[in-house]
Amino acid sequence: MDNKDLQTDTEVHPLEPFLPSNARLLFLGSFPPPRKRWSMDFFYPNFTNDHWRIEGQIWFGDRNHFVDLENKCFRKDEIVAFLKNKGIAMYDTARVVRRLKNNASDAFLEIVDPTDIEAFLRQMPYCKAIATTGEKATVELCQILGLSQRPQVGEDLLLDSGLRIFRLPSSSRAYPLAFEKKCEAYRRMFEMVFGL
Repeated sequence: MDNKDLQTDTEVHPLEPFLPSNARLLFLGSFPPPRKRWSMDFFYPNFTNDHWRIEGQIWFGDRNHFVDLENKCFRKDEIVAFLKNKGIAMYDTARVVRRLKNNASDAFLEIVDPTDIEAFLRQMPYCKAIATTGEKATVELCQILGLSQRPQVGEDLLLDSGLRIFRLPSSSRAYPLAFEKKCEAYRRMFEMVFGL
């Protein structure tokens, strides 16, 4: 689908897929929030989203490891270097969306053009796990892959191909689960994929 063919009320994903060749894990959200909410030009850019705090807590024992508190943003260069070193890829399940309300809520996000996840996996031969970070991302991924069942929050599903799908709790603070409980679910996934 060419950008010129898209209606004016649609949004094309503003970020390039982050797909390190050594990736063993692919994180998939639904779609970035509106740009006015960004604190950096990278995935999970909203400063009130705890994704990078969860990763900091699990990998470094410090929820603020990737946080620049003074400037209220995340340390993008450190995040990118860390992801390349570990082999963690990032993108979203939608390439083009329509926001039914001008907010970041998945409930008001219509997916116009889903991401070609299988094309991503062909580029990452070591990737054997996908982690979704929200209900909409999980539903969309299962539709993309043609799966009849999907994992519930905190669970995983092993496909015949050897690919494992993890359904993580959302790192958004709007998701009603304590930070520590979110960390437990993410840590379990990282242990299974990387043998922490």
